[in-house]
Amino acid sequence: MKLFYKPGACSLASHIVLREAGADFELEAVDTDAGRTESGQDYRLINPKGYVPALQLASGEVLTEGAAVLQYLADRCAPGQLAPQAGTFERVRVQEWLNYTGSELHKAFSPFFSGTATQADKDTAEVSLNVKFSYLNELLSDGREYLSGGRFTVADAYLFVVSNWANFVGIDLQRWPRVADFVSRIAKRPAVQSALQAEGLI
Repeated sequence: MKLFYKPGACSLASHIVLREAGADFELEAVDTDAGRTESGQDYRLINPKGYVPALQLASGEVLTEGAAVLQYLADRCAPGQLAPQAGTFERVRVQEWLNYTGSELHKAFSPFFSGTATQADKDTAEVSLNVKFSYLNELLSDGREYLSGGRFTVADAYLFVVSNWANFVGIDLQRWPRVADFVSRIAKRPAVQSALQAEGLI
């Protein structure tokens, strides 16, 4: 398998999961602005959507969309370990978190990474993020270690990556101490440290 990624982008979650699963994989960085891979390929020939992640399988098939890639990797590389079995209520809960992170939290950060967003756009986004992080902070008030309770899943990898963006756009996560603790806790996992180092983020 080959993961096409951009350092620190949402593809980092897939990278973390590959390492958590002990999978055999290759990495290739993508300059999404230029539309080229590290080896000089036209990235749109690999993923016409132009963004990351893209997971190229040995068969040549390419899988895109972070939540789909994460679930595929969990089932293919670490069955029952990084996501509950398909068809269980616990699996649906993990999918619920993947969808919330992708459709709510991830999208709320968009103005901070847009070259055309105004300060007003960013201010509006910060208000939205305040609501979402406050919700997560309250959720984590029950003392759970991970989103699904006591076990790390692909949903935690995705939430870690997106929440950690706050540290790069001037939003202090300490306003939501339980979220900050969650990010700090996940960051210490060996697979996370390895992925961050490989992407040049630490």
